[in-house]
Amino acid sequence: MKRRAALAAAVLACACALQGCAQYYYGDRSAVAPVDLVASNHGAADALLEQVALNAEQPVLVSTVVQLDRLGESSRLGRLISEQLAGRLARRGLRVTELRLRETLALRPRQGELLLSREVGEVSQAQAAQAVLVGTYAAASQAVYVSLKLVSPHGNAVLAAHDYALPMDGNVRGLLVGEY
Repeated sequence: MKRRAALAAAVLACACALQGCAQYYYGDRSAVAPVDLVASNHGAADALLEQVALNAEQPVLVSTVVQLDRLGESSRLGRLISEQLAGRLARRGLRVTELRLRETLALRPRQGELLLSREVGEVSQAQAAQAVLVGTYAAASQAVYVSLKLVSPHGNAVLAAHDYALPMDGNVRGLLVGEY
């Protein structure tokens, strides 16, 4: 009897310790406050615009924000970030060209408008763009780290850059894995 009680106590202690380890590696999901994705992404667009003066008459292209380790892939989160950035640039008075309406850019199903460095010049010249907004993200246990750049189509010079983190709440996690 005492042996069973001791064994049960040991199993319970191990289970509690393992739960603590899981929280360490994957984050305590209950402790993360909800993220205001719209405010975070609009703030990022504003930060980019503070660094460079763009001509309201010339278009800006916005590429889909892609995974850092797989530049040919994105997620619902990456596509949503791109949509919100494009919307904010338009509301700030810039002419944002909708890439999905153009034939010059091949779209990959479920990936969005992916512009890699070798494609920036070709696509931006066809659109007479003054800048292209490109970005990557990397997911970690506690946050998603986003890096954005406004790139000149002439020589691929970086005109402005901004980095920010989105805490890994349930909405961000769901957008990464495609759940809703």
